[in-house]
Amino acid sequence: MSTDHRSTSVNQNKLQKRIRRNVGRAISDFDMIEDGDRIMCCLSGGKDSFVMLDILMNLQKYAPVTFDIVAVNLDQKQPGFPEDILPTYLEQLGVEYCIVEEDTYSIVKEKVAEGKTTCALCSRLRRGILYRTATELGATKIALGHHRDDILETLMLNMFYGGKMKGMPPKLVSDDGQQMVIRPLAYCCEKDIIRYAALKQFPIIPCNLCGSQENLQRQAIKQMLGEWDSRFPGRIESMFTAMQNIVPSHMADINLFDFKNLATQSTPFADGDTAFDEPEQPGQFVVSHPEGKNDKVISPSQVVNIVNL
Repeated sequence: MSTDHRSTSVNQNKLQKRIRRNVGRAISDFDMIEDGDRIMCCLSGGKDSFVMLDILMNLQKYAPVTFDIVAVNLDQKQPGFPEDILPTYLEQLGVEYCIVEEDTYSIVKEKVAEGKTTCALCSRLRRGILYRTATELGATKIALGHHRDDILETLMLNMFYGGKMKGMPPKLVSDDGQQMVIRPLAYCCEKDIIRYAALKQFPIIPCNLCGSQENLQRQAIKQMLGEWDSRFPGRIESMFTAMQNIVPSHMADINLFDFKNLATQSTPFADGDTAFDEPEQPGQFVVSHPEGKNDKVISPSQVVNIVNL
């Protein structure tokens, strides 16, 4: 074995272990998979769903619970879609699979005006078809390939454009109450997924319907988060951690916390003014300068004076 090949193998193993550990932790934290489950793994042909299927099949061998996997691809009849790639790949894996053929492409192109984004309608159509397919296949869980960065992007989109503190939950029940949706990659960062997909050389199929559209709001959010991650390492991780540490008494939602009946008392109050305490932060930060100037080390107290949007 050559040195380069050995190095690639080592890197792939380390990366797989990290992703597998994150997936295992998400499954455990949210009780995503139970003994006897039949998991419908939605395979779009993109990097995220390929990685999800690969890791779930790996975990299936060693998990303390027994579960089945059926891979499902929705062929939306986009012009030029390579119909043979996924069936060939899935047959080589030896995994049970189902290809669902529904011409949602024509519907979307007919209903959405030229120049408008197609994501919303496409997503609704796709969701309905996948829910129906899950019922037909007897699936107990529907696994989607959204990762940590997708969850944060959704949070920011809802804050900036929807006026809501609303993200993309790792586990949810469908509106009709019939389907359980899980996102096993919820703790995985996109950078790891991109690297792993490249190392594994998955047969990626690009989305020519919505993935190629320019100037999408989500693309702008993705670019912003990417710049933050590059300039301020750890910021993205901290943001995701914040989604798991909500303090209702220090927000402003009267439906989430009973501010109207809030009253003083003679004993210490657990939800008091600790909101004004200085947040726990590392001893110093390094501020990067894209113009090429020397980086500057600053203290936590200086951080509050920095606005970088």
